[in-house]
Amino acid sequence: MTPLAIVVALAAAVCFAFASAVQQRAAKREKPHRTFDPRLLLRLLHRPMWLASWAPDAAGSVLQALALRFGPLSLVQPILVSGLFLAIPLEAGLERRRPAVRDLLAVGTGAVGLAAFLAVAQPRSGVPDPSRRAWLAVLAGSAATVAACVLVARRCPETVRGTLLGVATGVLAGLTAALVKVGITRFSEHPSGVFTDWHLYALIPVGLAALLLNQNAFQSGPLAAPLTALTLTDPVVSLAIALAAFHERLDIGGPRLAVEIAAGVAMAAGIWLTSTIHPGRRPGRSGGSESPA
Repeated sequence: MTPLAIVVALAAAVCFAFASAVQQRAAKREKPHRTFDPRLLLRLLHRPMWLASWAPDAAGSVLQALALRFGPLSLVQPILVSGLFLAIPLEAGLERRRPAVRDLLAVGTGAVGLAAFLAVAQPRSGVPDPSRRAWLAVLAGSAATVAACVLVARRCPETVRGTLLGVATGVLAGLTAALVKVGITRFSEHPSGVFTDWHLYALIPVGLAALLLNQNAFQSGPLAAPLTALTLTDPVVSLAIALAAFHERLDIGGPRLAVEIAAGVAMAAGIWLTSTIHPGRRPGRSGGSESPA
């Protein structure tokens, strides 16, 4: 493992956690919008709180790209889950309340499982850029998963909806990280060629879709549900892409495999706990707990 990549990834996690807490508070003050409805972003653009959240978000993105430059995808993305511990207390502080015990139990269970997996698996680097066939498989699989989550979310209660949209956002975040990893490597080697690289032009729509889905997810119930789903799905998807497309390697021999399976069960338990949290009353809104997908 690269110590520099670990430190920079931890710093990125802190930035993303703060940005998520502020963005969620702003998004919940808007009336519900259907998934991928651009009017939500247009309304949020008029909220100073939401605009201010992009300072730590941008800093986190730069730090994430730097970490991906020096470390494997299968190492950097799982480390970002540590920011989840900070985001939930930050949300509680912004709303002037104590964090719910169930929220902390959910994120703690999932994050401990992910940390155990990372420690045992010992990720190692692979190829710098996957083959075209590998990229096609990654893009097709990501699109199918996101579409399924969005369709199912349309018929679910509020907190489950937030969890499903968080999973969809996590899939796109993992795909974004893979595109950024290749892009930042190519930019460092040939800066003038970045504007002719297809990864950049794939990154733009994927990033915009992730942004819109993320704000839709933040409108659904407490922060713990979508953020836990997003933060745990992102590294899982990143690990799958890292192993299948980038040919990165993990240690799975002997008793390590049993520990990794147990860690995976803990991550799944964390996501399930967040999907069963009772949605509370939203600040700045009245009415029921249902919102359109």
